[in-house]
Amino acid sequence: MKLYAWDHVREETLNSMLARQVIHGEKMTVAMIRLRKGAVVPAHQHDHEQLSAVQSGRVSFVVAGEKAMLGAGDMILIPPGAPHAVEALTDSLVLDTFSPARDDWQRGDDAYLRGQDPPRPGPPQALK
Repeated sequence: MKLYAWDHVREETLNSMLARQVIHGEKMTVAMIRLRKGAVVPAHQHDHEQLSAVQSGRVSFVVAGEKAMLGAGDMILIPPGAPHAVEALTDSLVLDTFSPARDDWQRGDDAYLRGQDPPRPGPPQALK
């Protein structure tokens, strides 16, 4: 058994608008995604089933051409292979769960998340 607390999980800054904390299990990945107002996760798709639960703020999802506005307490299930994009309408916190585990993130194959500005040198900074 492993125990985790988000307060002890390192936050990784992906760009000036987006940061994440990630826990990888054997068959799933859980991520706390922090988005600043105006942050965009560009259209992409992956073989993982994804459940996104908005913890705070308001975000717009476009999944396979359908648009959904979500606020705190709302969730959306994204099927494997479905193209999707996200825009933060306010500062937002979203809990994402993926199955199977995001091996692409573990390898660092997540350039689509890092494209809004060049990576900054040095340790990741919290977006608070």
